Amino acid sequence: MSVLAFKLSQEVNGVSKIHGRVSQEMFNKLYPGYFPDEIHVGYVTNGVHYPTWTSKSWQQLYKKEFGEEFLNDQSNTEYWQRIFNVPDETIWKLRLKQKQQLIDYLRSRLTDDMTRRNDNPKLIFKLMDAFNPNALTIGFARRFATYKRAHLLFTNLERLSILVNNSKMPVQFVFAGKAHPNDKAGQDLIKRIIEISKMPEFIGKITFVENYDIELAKYLIRGVDIWLNTPTRPLEASGTSGEKAVMNGVVNFSVLDGWWAEGYKPEAGWALKEEQTYESQDFQNELDAETIYTTFEDEIIPIYYEKDASGVPVKWISYVKNTIAKIAPEFTMKRQLDDYYSKFYNKMFVRSTLITDDNFMLARNIAAWKRKVLRSWDSIEIIEVNLPDSTQKPLSLGENFKAEIVVHLNELSGVELGIEVLFGQKINDEVKKPLFIIEMTSEKRENGIIIFKCDIAANTAGVFDYAFRMYPKNKDLPHRQDFNLVKWI
Repeated sequence: MSVLAFKLSQEVNGVSKIHGRVSQEMFNKLYPGYFPDEIHVGYVTNGVHYPTWTSKSWQQLYKKEFGEEFLNDQSNTEYWQRIFNVPDETIWKLRLKQKQQLIDYLRSRLTDDMTRRNDNPKLIFKLMDAFNPNALTIGFARRFATYKRAHLLFTNLERLSILVNNSKMPVQFVFAGKAHPNDKAGQDLIKRIIEISKMPEFIGKITFVENYDIELAKYLIRGVDIWLNTPTRPLEASGTSGEKAVMNGVVNFSVLDGWWAEGYKPEAGWALKEEQTYESQDFQNELDAETIYTTFEDEIIPIYYEKDASGVPVKWISYVKNTIAKIAPEFTMKRQLDDYYSKFYNKMFVRSTLITDDNFMLARNIAAWKRKVLRSWDSIEIIEVNLPDSTQKPLSLGENFKAEIVVHLNELSGVELGIEVLFGQKINDEVKKPLFIIEMTSEKRENGIIIFKCDIAANTAGVFDYAFRMYPKNKDLPHRQDFNLVKWI
């Protein structure tokens, strides 16, 4: 289906910058002769609908502080900067209010769920008593696909127990989500989390809420302090739950993948780096788990519990304000739609008009041109290739790389061609990515002869491989891969 969509679409986009790059690599084989970063795949990072996912309390604050025009111009960062004018105490009280609402909701929902399942009444009362509205609260809620790596937190239960049972700086985790009916591994993971949540040292500290739905999602993304996400790199296409959280002053802690690779700002959340340290995924999982524990112990928890004389965690509130001012405006649905228009829709509106005018005249001309080129492409003849002899004398810096290629069009007389020279360096006997691509100038002669030339200054030291790529040119094509004919010389 993806291949069909690619071939029937003028424009293609990923839903984040990394997803766009990964898509280029995934579908590179559809367009032989082109390198992944040349493929016609752009990106528009997903955004979230502000009125739906932002709590009424936050919306009221934003309206008061940002002004009446804010709602119609949500992606304007100047409005969001005004959060810095709001007193820290106001932000802190609002955050505590949202957390209390979450705790109240969890108590009600879990009591109903556990009673319906005939759980032990002692366990229910113990769980209800254990919930702490003043504790640092971390949320993890999403599809329980294995690549989401919800298991990372449970890699070292002894260390986790120490983390959540610190009486001076308490921590509690709330998990929610569903696994696909055929995803046995995801179901087993949920079962394991529920088992751990019933261990004496984790009751009320690790909680799993069943039947994840929109209502639960809204309470979680508004009420927790930290939104945790731990996907396997680079399998997170975008993710939007963390974007919803930032609208409500919730700070993110995630792998630099999907939207967070673009959203993360220093002192506005925490991140695990994008690059993998180990080739072994098992080793990488262990490293990431230990990094998560350490980050909570050394950074997140101390900042949350460091409070001034009035009981306000000033540095923590600075993270909240930075999250709102520097991250939130970049991930509204308004910004997403603006991107789609500027990157794709506007030019497609123009092209649609051009294509359909005069009873689809342009479409007819392009189709006829493509048939002609396809019919006679193999008749193109390379008469002469003059290249510098690097075996005799390598180019020195400041000297020029000169080449000349003489082509006979034969049956394609009158068709415009392009030839470009690509320079690259081999990795494991293969050029992974061209470092320079320079189009050669052309000079038409009689009888379908074209002479292509280049005269390029050598400004970069090193050993480079080069090749020449010929392709048909037509200004009416939306992009090169729309007519994927390439001849290497």
